[in-house]
Amino acid sequence: MWTVPEAKEIIRRTDVGEDKIKLLAGDCISKTIDKKRRPRDVLGEVSKTHDAIQTLDKTISNLEMELAAARAAQESILSGSPVSENVKVTGSSGRKKYFMVVGINTAFSSRKRRDSVRATWMPQGEKREKLEKEKGIIIRFVIGHSATSGGILDKAIEAEDRKHGDFMRLDHVEGYLELSAKTKIYFATAVSMWDAEFYVKVDDDVHVNIATLGTTLARHRSKRRLYIGCMKSGPVLAQKGVRYHEPEYWKFGEEGNKYFRHATGQLYAISKDLASYISNNQHVLHKYANEDVSLGAWFIGLDVEHVDDRRLCCGTPPDCEWKAQAGNICVASFDWSCSGICKSAERIRSVHQRCGESENALWNAVF
Repeated sequence: MWTVPEAKEIIRRTDVGEDKIKLLAGDCISKTIDKKRRPRDVLGEVSKTHDAIQTLDKTISNLEMELAAARAAQESILSGSPVSENVKVTGSSGRKKYFMVVGINTAFSSRKRRDSVRATWMPQGEKREKLEKEKGIIIRFVIGHSATSGGILDKAIEAEDRKHGDFMRLDHVEGYLELSAKTKIYFATAVSMWDAEFYVKVDDDVHVNIATLGTTLARHRSKRRLYIGCMKSGPVLAQKGVRYHEPEYWKFGEEGNKYFRHATGQLYAISKDLASYISNNQHVLHKYANEDVSLGAWFIGLDVEHVDDRRLCCGTPPDCEWKAQAGNICVASFDWSCSGICKSAERIRSVHQRCGESENALWNAVF
């Protein structure tokens, strides 16, 4: 006979038969109970696990946003540029939430186009401020700097911005062959300045119905990695000297092949997670000759939901007019032959009168 030594972790009982069975037989009784567990208990555990994963995903997404803001602030400091108040706000955990950011891609020579947009579908002054506060919609013209920093072109934009206050300046040198770089910098800058659910890029020669755009995007809120636009797959142009020539055509297979599916460049939108992805990886994302192809390439290896919505690429009247009369209002209208509205500075007012939504539609819309 020998005495079992006392253990701090084990409580000894006079009746130890059941405890010995549990310890020596591998807790068979407990396993039997587990086998008889009802299916609803298992489903409950699965649901809890799913909720925990969703919470973790949101936390990771928020951390990515914080990281993007910190990087933007750090780059501004290192380059000697002052950090704007908007960027400072994004670094805090209590940043204001917005519904969508609409960046209108423009150039130094497009003053008439910008004025025509201001006179039609883009709210001005107090209305634009009201749109930001009440609807959470930010609209800005997006432009970089000239090759000669502080030159006459930059001064003209600065004067225009003082008058209207509707520009978003990028740390980017403007140029037609640099549109892919500009698109990348736009999304990275926008996500660091505003915490929005969606980020939209549109050209300054396209007519947009903001309320219809908002209600369209709101239907896809549950999709975390959304890429929406008019999807296409055009030919890869290997011939030099032609418009949209692709110098890296050989990467897409044999001559005569087509691109992968991607949204046409006149207007498209992406969700916050994808904008954060671009911001966090902008230094390693490859730029092709065409900016819409570049954006599609950045998402081709990711788990992204491509949504092809043809209301984002309606034609000018009578096409968009007929659709509006049928109750199917277009999000965007332009001419395919011009990759925008032909002579948009003169014609966009007519398009707005015939295809534009009412002003009340925007203020009555719920996103």
